[in-house]
Amino acid sequence: MKRRTFIAGLGAVAWPFTARAQQSERVRRIGVLASPLAADDPDWQARDAAFLRGLQQSGWTAARNIRIDYRFALGDPDRLRKLASELVALAPEVILAAGAPAAQALQQASRTLPVVFANATDPVGNGLVASLEHPGGNATGFMVAEFGVSGKWLQLLKQIAPDMTRVAVARQLSFSGVGAFAAIQAMASLLRVDASPVNDNDAGEIEHAITAFALGSNGGLIITNTGLPRDKRDLIIALVARHRLPAIYPNRLMVNQGGLISYGPDPIDPYRQAASYVDRILKGAKPADLPVQGPTKYELVINIKTARALGLTIPETLLATADEVIQ
Repeated sequence: MKRRTFIAGLGAVAWPFTARAQQSERVRRIGVLASPLAADDPDWQARDAAFLRGLQQSGWTAARNIRIDYRFALGDPDRLRKLASELVALAPEVILAAGAPAAQALQQASRTLPVVFANATDPVGNGLVASLEHPGGNATGFMVAEFGVSGKWLQLLKQIAPDMTRVAVARQLSFSGVGAFAAIQAMASLLRVDASPVNDNDAGEIEHAITAFALGSNGGLIITNTGLPRDKRDLIIALVARHRLPAIYPNRLMVNQGGLISYGPDPIDPYRQAASYVDRILKGAKPADLPVQGPTKYELVINIKTARALGLTIPETLLATADEVIQ
């Protein structure tokens, strides 16, 4: 009994020492800048959860040894630039940039503060890095699919809707549209499909353009933007259903919400991977020495219910290769 009491007493005495050790642990500061997605968007919450899990796997826990400052620009370019400067002024040791626009805004605010981007489109073309293998500046991270995937979108859509002769390509012109659209145009000429761009910078512009496009026959739609805010995702899905357009999306999120088909990399995992680069930078690594990485796996998701509603029959060969079929 005395021995047990003594051990219990040791625990009572040791706890304050442990607490003091934890309290004295250095707290490192991290910034996070998101452009189109809001804090309460389920898409963002999934990405942020993956980032936090990745940090925890490397031993970093909020309120213990890291502090994270979040800023959300909600798709407003002026707000994005302002928040980038605001985050830089807080002097974090590294900032996570959700997408290329956020990374560019941060580089405009500082060319020395380390930036790790996730799901950035064309980081070389957008001037974020000198090359994928040797970034050479203050930014590195994980990019979205190569532009060659854009041609695959049109191929898949043509398989599902073989009568399609026209396709509208919704794109974010300033960051991803040019390269993706060029790849789609190249494939369109081979498949004898006429491709026309639709800029997705403004909800009103999207609705007007898709409605006008749908007046013609044998049309389809390709969505190239992987980071659309929730209101635009909902708008596009509603317009596609209203006008009975076959459409393909860059990730499964919109298919889960009722879209027809998606092909692309997992948009969530790059945030977990970004945490590993944040960890390495906190431990002394330089962004210039960390190569930009791309996705290693692409997934095909098909919504059978939506296909039936559009009167489309999915080829068995395509179903057999799908990673997921939503009934």
